[in-house]
Amino acid sequence: MPKVNLKDLAKSLNISVSTVSKALRDSYEISNETKKKVIAKAQQMGYNPNPYAGFLRNNKSKTIAILIPELTNNYFIQAISGAETIAQENNYHILIYATNNNIEKESSILKHLNNGRVDGILMSVSSNTSQYNHIEELIRNGIPIVFFDRICHEIETAKITTNDFASGFMATEHLLQTGSKKIAYLSISEHLSIDHKRKQGYLEALNKHDIQLEKELMIQCSDDEKTNIDKIKKLLTSKKRPDGIFASVEKLALTTYHLCKELKIRIPQDLKIISFSNLRTADLLNPSLTTITQPAYEIGKEAASILFKYLAKRKSLIPNENIVINSKLTIRDSTNPDL
Repeated sequence: MPKVNLKDLAKSLNISVSTVSKALRDSYEISNETKKKVIAKAQQMGYNPNPYAGFLRNNKSKTIAILIPELTNNYFIQAISGAETIAQENNYHILIYATNNNIEKESSILKHLNNGRVDGILMSVSSNTSQYNHIEELIRNGIPIVFFDRICHEIETAKITTNDFASGFMATEHLLQTGSKKIAYLSISEHLSIDHKRKQGYLEALNKHDIQLEKELMIQCSDDEKTNIDKIKKLLTSKKRPDGIFASVEKLALTTYHLCKELKIRIPQDLKIISFSNLRTADLLNPSLTTITQPAYEIGKEAASILFKYLAKRKSLIPNENIVINSKLTIRDSTNPDL
């Protein structure tokens, strides 16, 4: 006989999965009559819940997990630090998992956390996450999730981001104002909402200044370093070489720096560069890198604060909320028109 799950119970009762989950957890949000019906149907259908699942836990683990795409990005290190501050204030521990931008690893980690190991999760999705069943299952099982930076619009919960569209516009306009007329955009992923918004800001700035879009200047990069090197090198050696580059993430800016040195392209005289980056050593690069600096620490704190607010209320379903904390432009020598 196939194992009965929450979906089966919900379908047989013609109610939502979240209502079934709440009823089994004896949530105050569900009427006693509905609870009795759910429990009776569960017994009738032979429903055997996982005793370690979040919706049956009576004791807190006093631990939250933070899922990030990569540990080499300074943004995520700072965001973790902000979240840890709030966790310590609530006497909680944190577990840190890096998905390495791999959807299979991301799914495996969430499955591992579905056994009651943590009370809640802060998450920034991998760059190739395009379906969300593994995330939805966790929420159905009573483990709340708050997204930060790389978010899923399709999942109803709190989401903490920066002003990606406005910052993309600001970065591109800064290059235009410092003399660049042929600006390339280095994209990191077609699946990420942050990349889409930064790209839209880039396009809007070009449109405002009556600059015709050249599609060959929009470079779709990925998490494969060798492929990125090949694509950026091809761009920098083409007849239509740009005089400005807007990198959506810092690793693409650093790759561009290395290639400029190899190809003897002078920054900023021949090519001006700006990037989203929280690199602490940006001012030590030669030349120093102009950045859109994200408030990573504050974003991490805010994401954790929201998660703990709902953990205190013993609520696993967090209503949709979009919180934006603005980034700032930090001008350095890589876009200096006077060098």
